[in-house]
Amino acid sequence: MSETLVHYDCKDQIATLTLNRPDRLNAFSDELVRHLMDALRRFDLDLEAQVAIICGKGRAFSSGADVHQRQLRKREEFEALGGPQGWGANSGDLLTRSVNWKPVIAAPHGYAMGLALGIVLECDLIVAEAGTKFQVTETSRGLGGAKYWALLNFRGGAALANEVALTGRFFTAEEALAAGIINRVAPEGQHLHIAHELAAEVAKNPPLSVRATVRTRRWYMDQLEREVTMQTAPLKLYLSEDFHEAARAFAEKRQPGPFKGR
Repeated sequence: MSETLVHYDCKDQIATLTLNRPDRLNAFSDELVRHLMDALRRFDLDLEAQVAIICGKGRAFSSGADVHQRQLRKREEFEALGGPQGWGANSGDLLTRSVNWKPVIAAPHGYAMGLALGIVLECDLIVAEAGTKFQVTETSRGLGGAKYWALLNFRGGAALANEVALTGRFFTAEEALAAGIINRVAPEGQHLHIAHELAAEVAKNPPLSVRATVRTRRWYMDQLEREVTMQTAPLKLYLSEDFHEAARAFAEKRQPGPFKGR
């Protein structure tokens, strides 16, 4: 069943994990998060795989969280789950529950928004197709962009991190490269090819040596994200009137507001 939503392929020590929900721009439902988790676990235990690439099928890497499923829940569901994510479908755990700590490369194209942007930033290396657009959608949705601000800063984003987390505006792969956030910008249609070239460079090295760096990087990243959670979780922004207005407006394809700050 996991193969229906995330396709797994391994060749020449490189595993490719393809988000396979193109009819919804690979929007992350709880099921897609769980299936990506399963695919990453498979990669972690695959003796033939040394590096993984995460990409998306269709017109975009991912439009982010599936608003209709994850953000239009009843208040009682939000309170029981502690947020928009379903039980066992927290995307923030995808790369911090590893056993073997193999490197993962994100290869976004088209769009990588919200939750999907978070997954991209958590990956160890990033190769984006030229013109790819990123967005911290949580800012305009009323959930706050603190986690993404932290991840962008962790990757060296500095001033750009402040701007895109506070405005919620789109920013491009080219801007991200200039800010030192991503590693490569590939010509149109070549992002997977360039990502495989980068993966092959990594795979030439002694695996345990590479994994030691990955493990250390992710430990520091995880500590940062935990600190952000400690700051923001008590706010319970997913219960605010502004969040529910923004989510309903998105589902109803209208402009949200006016926001009330409550």
